[in-house]
Amino acid sequence: MRQRHLEHGVSSAAVFLAAASQRTARIRLGVGVIPIGYESPFRLAEDLSTADVLSGGRLEVGVSAGRPPHVELIGERVFDGDWSGQDFSYARIERLLGNLEGGFLGGPDAVIRSPGNVQRPRLQPYAEGLRDRVWYGAASIASAAWAGEHGLGLLTGNIVAGDADGSAGFAGVQTRVLDQYRRSFRGDGGPRVALGRVIVPTDGADRATQARYAEYRASRQERTLGPHGERGIRFAPDLVGPSDQILEQLLADPVVADVTDLRLELPYEFSIDDYRQILDDVVTRIAPELGWTPGGAHEQGGAVDARG
Repeated sequence: MRQRHLEHGVSSAAVFLAAASQRTARIRLGVGVIPIGYESPFRLAEDLSTADVLSGGRLEVGVSAGRPPHVELIGERVFDGDWSGQDFSYARIERLLGNLEGGFLGGPDAVIRSPGNVQRPRLQPYAEGLRDRVWYGAASIASAAWAGEHGLGLLTGNIVAGDADGSAGFAGVQTRVLDQYRRSFRGDGGPRVALGRVIVPTDGADRATQARYAEYRASRQERTLGPHGERGIRFAPDLVGPSDQILEQLLADPVVADVTDLRLELPYEFSIDDYRQILDDVVTRIAPELGWTPGGAHEQGGAVDARG
């Protein structure tokens, strides 16, 4: 899920996923992404750790740096003083990571006394392993390098930057981003790349819905034809059509075969019935052909492969 402010979405990922954790058992619960600019790195670490403990360690946390959306409207409501002087850099994420690591605060003799308890001060609750389940949403080579250097997973999707002269194309730029990330990676467990694609199979849709899906794809096609702006922003085409056709496109995508996770991204504009149909078609017709199996198929003595 995405965390957004002033939009028709979820404004607190931690609250939403804490609730979702109580209605689910196996699936991992991901955020893609939390814009770090509005967040207190310590308070956010507390909330995410609480949600992760409630979920039994199933959170996957995506974050991004940079000037957060709509800051000109709500900056003065979030920050003390002039918001334009705030630090929106990677340093804010580094502080979040440091908090999630759960190191003790103060000297070796520092303690926190509360009713019925004396303990050394640290982030509470401490969610062991959550630091290793943080991802960075990167569109550029520079961001991918930073994510790799800090041992984070990489979230990359339908938008990349770095094709100002128009020579590389979307796949070329995204390949460069992934190559840089892997070269820069410093961390345990190896690089992790979660690739996002808008996938809209039409198999289970009626004719009117199929026509609406086609209109949606056509309305977004022009933006994929060339780079945009000084940063050379590129957009990937949406995958809309019969499942066998979508499978051909995924298998022909040079990036898909080179990642650890594939994320199905749902369009904002559709209805709940549309989402049910899309998810059903993906789960029954597309995902199995890519090697995915339902989590329940891996259950042995209560243990579940939650990632499939």
